[in-house]
Amino acid sequence: MYDWFGFGGRWTIRKVTTLMAIFPPVTLAMLAIVFLAMLAFKARRAKMIKLIDQIPGPVCLPLVGNGLQINVGCKDELFDRIIASRKMFGRRHGISRVWNGPIPYVLISKASAVEPILSNPKLVEKSNDYEYMKAWLGNGLLTSPGHIWHPRRKSLTPAFHFKILSDFVTIFQNQADVLIEKLGEQAHDHPEGFNIVPYVTLCALDIFCETAMGCPVYAQQNANSEYVRAHKQLSTQIGQVIRNRLQKIWLHPDFVFKRTSEFRKHQECLKVLHTFSDRVVRERKEELRRRKELQAENNNNNNNEGEDEDTGCKKKQLAFLDLLLEGSGLSDLAIREEVDTFIIGGHDTTAAAMAWILYLLGADPAIQERAIAEIDAVMGGDRERRPTMAELNEMKYLECCIKEGLRLYPSIPVIGRRLTEDVRVENYTIPAGTTAMIVVYELHRDATVFSNPDKFNPDNFLPESCAGRHPYAYIPFSAGPRNCIGQKFAILEEKSVISAVLRKYRVEAVNRREDVQLLCDLVLRPKDGLCVRLHQRT
Repeated sequence: MYDWFGFGGRWTIRKVTTLMAIFPPVTLAMLAIVFLAMLAFKARRAKMIKLIDQIPGPVCLPLVGNGLQINVGCKDELFDRIIASRKMFGRRHGISRVWNGPIPYVLISKASAVEPILSNPKLVEKSNDYEYMKAWLGNGLLTSPGHIWHPRRKSLTPAFHFKILSDFVTIFQNQADVLIEKLGEQAHDHPEGFNIVPYVTLCALDIFCETAMGCPVYAQQNANSEYVRAHKQLSTQIGQVIRNRLQKIWLHPDFVFKRTSEFRKHQECLKVLHTFSDRVVRERKEELRRRKELQAENNNNNNNEGEDEDTGCKKKQLAFLDLLLEGSGLSDLAIREEVDTFIIGGHDTTAAAMAWILYLLGADPAIQERAIAEIDAVMGGDRERRPTMAELNEMKYLECCIKEGLRLYPSIPVIGRRLTEDVRVENYTIPAGTTAMIVVYELHRDATVFSNPDKFNPDNFLPESCAGRHPYAYIPFSAGPRNCIGQKFAILEEKSVISAVLRKYRVEAVNRREDVQLLCDLVLRPKDGLCVRLHQRT
């Protein structure tokens, strides 16, 4: 043993007595516990390093790992570097690793390697990177730890029942009509082409605010309102914050980040959004209380029709917020967290998907004509009447186009999980404590699953093409126990809006796909938008 205290030689009773006189027994016990904890940590760390370094990856430097390769250069290139790492080191087994300082990340992009992680009900903890969204979303479904997520998910699942979703088709179509009007104005003013992304994004925001909270925000009519501006700014900021804090290790601690100008701007936007959500929850809760009192007095359901005089919120079609208020048992704060999560998780993702799909259809006229022909056949050639839920379900080829768009450009291109136990993947053991990054973008481009994987080919999702495909080869909504609760809602919304646009216009892509630079913020989006021309159908 080291001669820390200058006693030298063997330990004797006298030396032990002297040491106890210098340090009381309680202090010695605490020091012993700390020392043993350090030894245990060192052993775990050594095991982790040994297992992680067996996985192929770029050469690491002492202390910084691959941090310089990740951090040096334009922050917009982070997603490209993730893709490049997989192509260079993970091509054979679909698994590679990088070290961001002392933190190991394992990148996985093969179906057989993804399944042991996403299918395991014990591995539902989101990676620590999601902590950067908690200022906005708290412990909503997207960011919550497993012990909070599980009961909330169970209580919220009925809100996405098929019958409830069918009630929202009218909202989808109302907002799609507004979108078509706005697109028509742009097509007239900019016949050379315009960026379709912001218009689809505002439409998606209108849809989700009305379906989640029951209060329309009229984002398409008033894109400069305080709420819409705050939402747009915060969505952009959160993506930048995540990238900055991932790349800059010194910004990981909250006490450092909270002293930056970026944090102050972040808080200003949060205040606007949280104030709005709190007000809607409070007023809706009061409205429900009044409704119950009236029902108790006269037992007459007619009082449930119309709109609330104070809030202007519809009393029907409030499944999400109603369920949270009446059946979940959650606090007002928890309800606000879920409402905010619904909006960010439901509007940014579907907006990105719809923009990409319209652009891809515009880049391939033959596929677009086939989709239009199906829509016209289902609707009997009537371009004015709105489709019913059953007719939307008949648009099978359009659904293939949507799925193929989500294959090429998944709204969430990377899924992060914090492993709480060792996992055997392919020929490697990924140790507990590692961050597993499921690179969905590359998973969907596996040439062994999808022939000519970079081509836009909706036939990939015809029934005969899907037969025998690995269930984890296509996961735009994640997979396993912690998959996306709103995937049926998203597909139905995308069908409604895209079919409405195609009934009025033919879309022509202006940008070449090769020229579109990808940017991974919260969702996968084109850095400089998607430029299209619209031609009115005659």
